[in-house]
Amino acid sequence: MWCAIYKSSKKVDSYLFIERKDDFSRVPEALMAQFAGPQLVMVVNLEKRERLAMADIEKVKVELTDRGFYLQLPPPTEGLLKQHRAEKGLDE
Repeated sequence: MWCAIYKSSKKVDSYLFIERKDDFSRVPEALMAQFAGPQLVMVVNLEKRERLAMADIEKVKVELTDRGFYLQLPPPTEGLLKQHRAEKGLDE
């Protein structure tokens, strides 16, 4: 199973996996609007890989088959509210 991986020009560390290079036909319009200006990172054969850097390869395969795409978002930054409150002196 081959897939093309694109990064967003707007959203840092956001990647879109699709079944075929430059074929965004199964990706919802709203997602494409938010993703904005996808830039090709690589085309990869998932059958020849055991894992991916930041995504579960089996989940990627299922999503590609079922939905035609897989969206990889960066992990949430933890403690932002706590950090903000500390900077504002609200937790003293």
